[in-house]
Amino acid sequence: MNAKAYRAAFFHMLDDPAAAGSAESHQYLEDGVILVRDGIIEEAGAWAEWQDRLPRDIEVISFPGGLIVPGFVDTHIHYPQTDIIAAHGKGLLDWLDTYAYPAELQFDDRPTAEETARFFMDELLRNGTTSALVFCTVHKLSAEALFKEAATRNMRVIAGKVLMDRNGPEALRQPPEAGCEESAGLIRAWHGRGRLGYALTPRFAPACTSRLLDLAGRLLKEHPGVYLNTHLSEDRHEANVVKGLFPEADGYLDVYARHGLLTNRSVFAHCIHLNDSEFAALGRAGASIAFCPTSNLFLGSGLFDLHSAQQHGVATGLGTDVGAGTSFSLFDTMNEAYKVCRLRGHAPDAMGLFYLATLGGARALKLEDRIGNLQPGKEADFLVLDPAATPLVKRRLAACRTFAEKLFILSMLGDDRLIRRTYVAGALAHERDSTGTKPTPRRPRPPSKSTY
Repeated sequence: MNAKAYRAAFFHMLDDPAAAGSAESHQYLEDGVILVRDGIIEEAGAWAEWQDRLPRDIEVISFPGGLIVPGFVDTHIHYPQTDIIAAHGKGLLDWLDTYAYPAELQFDDRPTAEETARFFMDELLRNGTTSALVFCTVHKLSAEALFKEAATRNMRVIAGKVLMDRNGPEALRQPPEAGCEESAGLIRAWHGRGRLGYALTPRFAPACTSRLLDLAGRLLKEHPGVYLNTHLSEDRHEANVVKGLFPEADGYLDVYARHGLLTNRSVFAHCIHLNDSEFAALGRAGASIAFCPTSNLFLGSGLFDLHSAQQHGVATGLGTDVGAGTSFSLFDTMNEAYKVCRLRGHAPDAMGLFYLATLGGARALKLEDRIGNLQPGKEADFLVLDPAATPLVKRRLAACRTFAEKLFILSMLGDDRLIRRTYVAGALAHERDSTGTKPTPRRPRPPSKSTY
């Protein structure tokens, strides 16, 4: 059996501070230890309590000055858009036509998909993201390439090939039956294989006919463990297009609901221009929202109303939304989320921001029993942060009086340089040394039994 202990300060969220209150929602230990055995956290607590109870043959790896936190969870990101990140000057629909669709056309080529998947996974791990809900392209091989790369690294990744049959380049459109048949094959091949999950992925309502959405709803019903991953009310112009295409529907969300796509396994990205009744419907269904502040600001789409989502009990996580999002970093995403909420008048504190990036994301993906914090029994996805990684952060932290203040500084000034190590299921997956990034060899792993 493979067991190691890791000693440093550690911090994790136990609940949503918006519901439980900040004091009850987290745990911080100035000198803590976690015991990891065969990829699972077996024990976690104060070093003073555990140092004499650890088995003598257990190696203890110490990180003086370090901070152990759970791995970050990205609830919305597009791996084929990696090479168009920060493309200038377009609103959503123009941006798709000008940048996203041309980029995605390249993914009918397996070497392109495989090389991009490798780079994409490296970037996730370098930025401390250990779990993600990922968009592929309409090409079956794009999903296969991503799943293979994620399986090699033993990462918890949920993904799916895109479904679209109108309002896009001809080469990115598929007849509904063909797209759903390929999706069904990918479900059989990959869903529940090791730490992988499948998400049916209709791009968004403007790119889908009612026939396609009907077939997707049928597939979702036939495979209860599968997710639904799509976009909702990102842009006012987009929402107006939906009204014209689906005049029978009572709003954008109702389009998905009429086709059986509003479920407790559905994750809707953006949700900026929802009314109160739509937030309530999401809450009743147990659906989730991916809050994507960097892309919402970059494209000028609008300001997400986190407070309304919380008031209606809608599980919400953070999404980087690369490539319209401008960073792979959940630190950058926390920073922008704070500003969006500040403009809305209900800004979260540091605990709330870290909740969204960790346990909140896990709850949005219905994976809180496996990931999201450092409780015993959880999968050992965790980060070792280096608070002294940059001169500015080190100097600013020295002026802080409380841990909460320090945590807020990390969420505002942090970036990939703070990620000293990334562990995935107890295995070192990324290490940053004093000269920069040091790649960690990827070890192929046999698929384990389904965890869904």
